[in-house]
Amino acid sequence: MIPAPPPLALYIHWPFCLAKCPYCDFNSHVRDTIPQSRFRTALRAELAFEAARLNTPARRRLGSIFFGGGTPSLMDPETVALLIADATTLFIPAPDLEITIEANPTSIEATRFRAYRAAGVNRVSIGVQSLDDAALRFLGRNHTGAEALAAVELGRAIFPRASFDLIYARPGQSLAAWQSEVGRALAVGLDHLSLYQLTIEPGTQFATRHARAEFTLPDDESAAALYDTTADIAATFGLVAYEISNYAKPGQQSRHNLAYWRYQDYAGIGPGAHGRISLGETILATRRHRAPEEWASRVETHGHGTVEQTEIPPPDRALEALLMGLRLAEGIDRANFAARTQTPIETLLDPETLTRAEQAGYLTLTPTHLTATPEGRKRLDSLLAALVK
Repeated sequence: MIPAPPPLALYIHWPFCLAKCPYCDFNSHVRDTIPQSRFRTALRAELAFEAARLNTPARRRLGSIFFGGGTPSLMDPETVALLIADATTLFIPAPDLEITIEANPTSIEATRFRAYRAAGVNRVSIGVQSLDDAALRFLGRNHTGAEALAAVELGRAIFPRASFDLIYARPGQSLAAWQSEVGRALAVGLDHLSLYQLTIEPGTQFATRHARAEFTLPDDESAAALYDTTADIAATFGLVAYEISNYAKPGQQSRHNLAYWRYQDYAGIGPGAHGRISLGETILATRRHRAPEEWASRVETHGHGTVEQTEIPPPDRALEALLMGLRLAEGIDRANFAARTQTPIETLLDPETLTRAEQAGYLTLTPTHLTATPEGRKRLDSLLAALVK
């Protein structure tokens, strides 16, 4: 008998932005006019398509909805409300269903917070990125540090749960300035922080400018010091690192993102959205067409915008689950891992490397869990390269 799958995580992608940030390589697009009605209809249709196959033989439980982008706080609140209503009708919503929307802290978008709350959103993730005005101009952001703090305070007042993003390892960033910036942000009293290191991604504006030597990034040692001090400051405000780049107060972890890291099912709706879904004993990797207008045309013609759907064999499942699970402070539950991937975790690991990693204090292996320590998580890429057979 096939066991009942865990609650589904639903990701809904809104691809439009007011401007393209120079560091961004996400699937985001700037349009003079956003076709709200067309994309609302297409998103609802694709959601219905996905639900029809996921709800066989029975309706799936729904644990979280995440509106990501792009800039989903440019969506009409009516669109958000209709998609939430559809999702909670098509699936069986958890009593504590987590519904998150990403938002930028511009004054225009912040005015929509109350409408999103009325639509059913109960968690907001605000893209603060920095409180330093010069850094915000460098990052191509359309808000000031004062606007960011105002939006964070408003989000905290309106939504039961609120999170914010910060970018570190920016050019010329000092340890003292970063400590002050993180402390100011956390003093507002939010329950979750997502931390991103500034990296140069191919095809972005920053890639071109960096190649021209217009700016340099901090070296690895300086970046590591900025990362380490973040955890120290977060801890003074009651936030603990539960994943490599995420900090939360107890019980305030992003349940949606935990579904990714625990290698549970997530369905991706909208342009460029990815998914990992179980159909019986099969796990499929799905991907929608990236271009917004082409995606919408495909949905209008076929009911969905899928361009890739591939069965993931057990060895590939195991590798994906290992890469994701070791990011978590809780580590990997070995029984769940074996059931999900059909592969005992020890068959992936080189025994000698595992022993050395344990002795060095980078990994712990118990009868129930494989866990990377804080020092191990900082070295995860190189650790995994040596660890996997």
